[in-house]
Amino acid sequence: MGQKKADILVRYAGLATELIAGLVIGVYLGGWLDKKMGLVKPVWLWLLPLLVLMVLLIKLIRDTSNRKDDQRK
Repeated sequence: MGQKKADILVRYAGLATELIAGLVIGVYLGGWLDKKMGLVKPVWLWLLPLLVLMVLLIKLIRDTSNRKDDQRK
């Protein structure tokens, strides 16, 4: 496997790790906030992971669009 392919593999493995870790932390913090506030319905348990997904998707789009710009030069 060439160095370029290894770099791409490491980059996407890092993105997958960020996604999984962000979702786990979002779910944990959401559940904790719901318990702390005494909410009957799990509002934060839904909102925080969705917010994490939105932020990571924006980051993914920015990372991939910058990469395409770099390859054109």
